Amino acid sequence: MIRESNRIELKSQLNDKMEKEIVAFLNNREGGILYIGIDDEGNPVKIQDIDFMQLKIADRIKNNILPSTLGLFDIVTEYIEDIPVTKIVVSSGLEKPYYIKNRGMSPNGCYMRLGTSTQPMSTALIDELYAKRIHTTLRNIPSPRQDLTFAQLKIYYLERGLELNAKFANSLELLTPDGKYNYIAYLLADENGVSVKVAKYAGTDKVDLIENEEYGYCSLIKATNHVLEKMKIENITKAKVTNTKRIERNLVESVPLREALINAVVHNDFTREIPPVFEIFSDRMELTSYGGLIPGQSKKDFFSCSSMPRNRELMRVFKDVGLVEQLGSGMSRILRHYDKSIFEISEHFVKVIFPFFILEEEENMANGDNNGDNNGDNNGDNNGDNNGDNNGDNNGVRDLLALLEKDPYITAREMSMYTGFSTRKISRIMRKLRETGKIVRMGSPRKGYWKIKDIVE
Repeated sequence: MIRESNRIELKSQLNDKMEKEIVAFLNNREGGILYIGIDDEGNPVKIQDIDFMQLKIADRIKNNILPSTLGLFDIVTEYIEDIPVTKIVVSSGLEKPYYIKNRGMSPNGCYMRLGTSTQPMSTALIDELYAKRIHTTLRNIPSPRQDLTFAQLKIYYLERGLELNAKFANSLELLTPDGKYNYIAYLLADENGVSVKVAKYAGTDKVDLIENEEYGYCSLIKATNHVLEKMKIENITKAKVTNTKRIERNLVESVPLREALINAVVHNDFTREIPPVFEIFSDRMELTSYGGLIPGQSKKDFFSCSSMPRNRELMRVFKDVGLVEQLGSGMSRILRHYDKSIFEISEHFVKVIFPFFILEEEENMANGDNNGDNNGDNNGDNNGDNNGDNNGDNNGVRDLLALLEKDPYITAREMSMYTGFSTRKISRIMRKLRETGKIVRMGSPRKGYWKIKDIVE
């Protein structure tokens, strides 16, 4: 059952307090979600003509709140007990404080979230937030060129059943305050000087470059689609046939790869004139976006599955053309398949490292457990291998985890020397540890290493 919290507000009906709740979530570090059609007890309430109501909601948010909220909210229909309710997903804005337009930037117009309630901001906090407001956004940076055309962008909108009218540059916020094309327009134009690179290496390092593709000098939407197709081709499928079924898996889980790639583009700090970079090695894929965390964002915020878009204008366009689904949903899709250890976060960049999926027989090779190992593995091994000696395996789990903590690169043969277990037993225990999520293989079968998840987290 849905309950109110610092990030969730419930309303049974649309009322005149909606803007206040939206403003509070825009000013919140983690954004928030406003449900309309759920009462205080978490029960769904049927609302007539929900589609018309959602149009009214979008119009009120866009016209009644300042600074601009475009790209910072998403309105979707969610079903609870088969009853449709309205879910408004609100991102944390970069241009705080946000306020209700007709009340001004004052305690009567600025609100913040305190626990499960929405409270007016103090004048001192309003002044403090305004002093820290980020003004150097792509929207305010003039395009290096003003002779821009947008045929590609218009095609992508038409494919989604949308048409850009003569005033699209204004509605998509592609103009600076003085009416010139801004840097967002430059990135989305048919021609620009921005190139997104995809590099492929033969090994696990950058010594042997075998492919270096550039996708760019065109609309960032077109370039992103090309990179998505390239990575999809490189993300080949591996197959394993068992006695009962055929198991197929990509090198990398496809949904997290797509989400991380789009995030790397949308959240890249283009003010530094450095585009995101995508690299393919023999054992992993690395996706790097530049700029580090957004000012005011912590690692906890980053992993909280709330959205704080660096380039909200880009986010809005990417959502319009179908590259982004629901705001704030990308991180949850990644963490559904991978743990936080695949992220490297520094002051200047955010990197996502996807290790390749390893088949069981490749894993055995990585551990030195080749078929036909005659060192006590064949019939007659009495070291707890026969007929599922669970007590021996339980003791073995503790021993192997201790060895992996000391040396993540240790092989099955080396484990056998330390423990006295056969490599067959070690392979069985390692398989159980992987299946239960206690360890994960990082890197290639031969040169990779083990990570103990409890230690990583």
